[in-house]
Amino acid sequence: MNPNTGFDYDLEQDVHRITLYSTVARNHQHAGFKKRMYLHLDMNCFYAQVEQRAYNLYGLPLAMGGWRKPDGTPRGIVATASYEARALGIETAMSALDAQQICPYVVFMQIDYDKYKGISRELKAIMDNHAPAVEKYSMDEYFMDVSHVMKRGREGIHQFVADLKNDIYRQLGLVSSVGVAMSKTYAKLASSLRKPDGITLILSADDVARHLFPLSLKKVWGIGSRRYDKLQRRGLQTIADAHKAGPSPFEKQFGKMQGRLFYEIVTGRDRGRVMENENHIPDEVSYMHTFSDWTADLQQVKGELIKAIAKVCYRMRGYKRWARRWGCHIRLQDVEWNGYSFAVQAPGYTNLDYYVRQACLPEAMEIVHRAFGEGHTIRGVGLHTIDMIPAGQTELFFQEDEEVRQLHVAADRVNNVYGTGTVFWASSAHGVPGKTHFVSR
Repeated sequence: MNPNTGFDYDLEQDVHRITLYSTVARNHQHAGFKKRMYLHLDMNCFYAQVEQRAYNLYGLPLAMGGWRKPDGTPRGIVATASYEARALGIETAMSALDAQQICPYVVFMQIDYDKYKGISRELKAIMDNHAPAVEKYSMDEYFMDVSHVMKRGREGIHQFVADLKNDIYRQLGLVSSVGVAMSKTYAKLASSLRKPDGITLILSADDVARHLFPLSLKKVWGIGSRRYDKLQRRGLQTIADAHKAGPSPFEKQFGKMQGRLFYEIVTGRDRGRVMENENHIPDEVSYMHTFSDWTADLQQVKGELIKAIAKVCYRMRGYKRWARRWGCHIRLQDVEWNGYSFAVQAPGYTNLDYYVRQACLPEAMEIVHRAFGEGHTIRGVGLHTIDMIPAGQTELFFQEDEEVRQLHVAADRVNNVYGTGTVFWASSAHGVPGKTHFVSR
């Protein structure tokens, strides 16, 4: 149960991958400097691996998120792919049509989210038997505080990891990659070095230099492409560069406090807590839906926008967060991901569909109408928050209508008990027909 709300919100609905927070913030770190050891476990191609096990599809190229129309035409977007498919060049976010052109015999499957959530719970139970503190970072990624095995030496630590991986394989039939290091950041980097089914231990300065120094800074948790570009202009490209340069270029670029934090992260000096019992709030809440087929129906696009607003606002109420500015994307049917992106502003900070619809729909529908007039068709819609604050903060010039709020809360209560979609806005019934990545929609 969500302690902030008093009843359960399904905060993972229609989300391919949940990254709960983007970096190790100050309030996610230990205050002291006690030496600790962390383990990061990454389930390799989780969705695809589960389906390969369920249907004995081992060895076949599998693309999750796609399907075929009755005439055999592939539709959808690849959400993830098996290693067999990746080896052929099939990548995440690729269209199913492109995937088939690369490999005519690729197997398409939609995402059975409830199945993966159940297996994720089983995975968490296994890991709880191996360490006192386990954090769910996403459905297929977990952190563990394994300081209790630090004194066993390299062989003992390796055996601990092997035992954990063997338990997971014996009980779930799934393989994973594991990294162990003295910081959460470096443990996460280490787990990505040997995939699939690998173990990487970063236990000494020599290990860091050998395995991590060559890595690009943009691979580091919380840096990303934009921050990497700024660091690159200061002559920093790799983790080795950061170690040599010290904190100064980071502080000059990002300010003393934030710059020091980024320096600590990229050099493995962060002191992250394994946050097993806390609700992690994402930096933004977003939703994107690519239609099975393109449409030139104004009401259908409007219905999909209303669905997007409902999905985002529902999750925000679960997180007890408000936003005032929102980003919207209307994707045109094209070989490229072309479309219109724009920002809208509600009358104040809110998480109620009513106010976001008022802000978003007029501008969005004007853009859609203009696109139709130019001969375009629409292939997808998206919505994301631009700024979020904790709900309940007082505003001087805006107050949500209490009856409107109670209407949304009542609908949430019904949906949380009887299932998502039990109560919905009538106007969303005009959505684009067809399938999506998820079998449940």
